[in-house]
Amino acid sequence: MTVALALIAVLLAVAVVVVGAVSAGANGGAGASATQAPTETPRPAPAQAAPPATVDTFDRTAHSLDDPMSIWVVVNKLRPMNPQDFEPEDLVFVPVDYTFEPYMRQEASDAVVAMFEAAANEADLYLASNSAFRSYGAQENIYDGDDLLTARPGFSEHQTGLTMDIGPSTGECAIETCFGELPEGIWLRDNAYRFGFILRYPADKTAITGYEYEPWHFRYVGVPLATEMREKGISTMEEFFGLPAAPSYE
Repeated sequence: MTVALALIAVLLAVAVVVVGAVSAGANGGAGASATQAPTETPRPAPAQAAPPATVDTFDRTAHSLDDPMSIWVVVNKLRPMNPQDFEPEDLVFVPVDYTFEPYMRQEASDAVVAMFEAAANEADLYLASNSAFRSYGAQENIYDGDDLLTARPGFSEHQTGLTMDIGPSTGECAIETCFGELPEGIWLRDNAYRFGFILRYPADKTAITGYEYEPWHFRYVGVPLATEMREKGISTMEEFFGLPAAPSYE
């Protein structure tokens, strides 16, 4: 009996050891599974939102480009006045300093007066008109055959009554490119748009306009268009309205 009891005791001890080992292994596996981080399915990065589209709300059809009485009429070497002897109905004397008596259309005249007053009040600069409206006949007398410097009769912006050649009241650099370097020329270049004027013949646009740089030649187009062109960085009417370049006559 003693031997038998001893054998039973040994067998029981072995069984306890085996069961403990199995139990420990099972618990260890469960513990590993419990602490292991779950595997996530990779997600694609969210698509970057496209910037909002820029909508051009400026109405390019607000005024005619062909009607000679329109403040947007485009006159160049490919677009003559129509009729060629056109003369505006609302020409008035422009009450500013001048070399030759200036006449312009009433709307443009009012804008010139305001612009000259602003130059004097804001910058202590004093301007004068060197030339404004010129009739077909007057252009015949002025045209000298140099198509880069003067327009042929019937093709001049001066005939619209919307253009003025401007210089300092002192006469310095009048109708000369050096006017663009004077304080008066710089002020006009930077501020004319506020009064509805554009520098019609910029230095780098001869291939578009057909004329050499004329820092004195300012064309009235109205404040909305002058401001829009400035904000868009477009300096010629041909480019703004998608018209053909006019470097020469047909």
